[in-house]
Amino acid sequence: MTTPNVAGAVETIASHLHPSPSWNVSDHPMPTGLEEIWRFTPLERIQALLSEGGTLPGLAADCDLPTGVELTSAPIADLPKLAVEPPVDRVAALAAARAKEVAVLRIPAEVELAEPIVYTGTCAGGATAEALVLEVGAHARANLVMVFKGSGSYAAKYDVRIGDGAEVNLVYVNDWDDDAVHGGQISLLVGRDARVRTVQASLGGDVIRLQENARFAGPGGEIEQFGLYFVDAGQHVQHRLFVDHNAPKCRSNVDYRGALQGEGANSVWIGDVLIRKAAEGIETYEANKNLVLTDGCRADSVPNLEIETGEIEGAGHSSTTGRFDDLQLFYLRARGIPEAEARRLVVHGFFNDIIRRIGVPAVEERLQEQVEKELTLAAQAMGEGQ
Repeated sequence: MTTPNVAGAVETIASHLHPSPSWNVSDHPMPTGLEEIWRFTPLERIQALLSEGGTLPGLAADCDLPTGVELTSAPIADLPKLAVEPPVDRVAALAAARAKEVAVLRIPAEVELAEPIVYTGTCAGGATAEALVLEVGAHARANLVMVFKGSGSYAAKYDVRIGDGAEVNLVYVNDWDDDAVHGGQISLLVGRDARVRTVQASLGGDVIRLQENARFAGPGGEIEQFGLYFVDAGQHVQHRLFVDHNAPKCRSNVDYRGALQGEGANSVWIGDVLIRKAAEGIETYEANKNLVLTDGCRADSVPNLEIETGEIEGAGHSSTTGRFDDLQLFYLRARGIPEAEARRLVVHGFFNDIIRRIGVPAVEERLQEQVEKELTLAAQAMGEGQ
């Protein structure tokens, strides 16, 4: 059988779920909130990400690189030829237009990194914009952890190219101050027979809105996308995913989990999988689970599955939103565990399935501590703490 050439341009998708990508900001007009991709977004709270203007600084970056790994820069005019795809919304288009330059992180082919690369980006207030391209060579093995913190607004356009046969873990920790606004687009191109795992952890900020797109450069690629979010009173956290199965014999698995507590806490998860005619023999599944801890919260969850061929191994999706499992709480309380502690254990177990998949012990421990911190604050607010 002849393998279709999918490494080049991908045909335009005629769907309201997939806006036409473009580098021109004028092709992404100011949203009104009636558009499908904006109807869940509190537009008045992200105006800093939607307004045009001059060049913006990037984050203050701290990163220790192992031998052979390069972090360089290129003129912002080079971004279209370095990127995986153009921006699909106004936030990403403005991030690309207003960034000073393109940061390019290259991991050479055949390299096996024993320790993770940890990149910490800090916003000291005000508006920032950034464009970053990550290139991982063929058959490389690497873990990359990106930590975002600080206060202000941050618009980002990230493009990730994974070489054939590579194995990569990408972990994003969105640990913002309470007033931070973070929006952007992450585009991944998964090489032939490559294995990619991504983890998005959103545990801070005022508004977070991230679009993550993935497609394949050849057959045999695998991508796992995991996420966790803890949304407090008044916060808005939105994760939007699109997996484009454009090649045969590929696999994808999405599992995002969130907990909400406090008046006005709002999470949004949009998961879309497109299986093209060329994508025979693929297997895909996407799931979103939300745990509502208090009254006054709202969790929006919209899984979408578009199938253009019946010659597949399997495809499915699921979405659940609910309160604590009464049976789990009864089981724990029947063994003498107080209700507050039982609730803590249930939430830790809910998130642990995601945290344990990260593969970087230091990050796993940090996220467990963050979840514990959130639960302690909730207990104190309800008069159950110290």
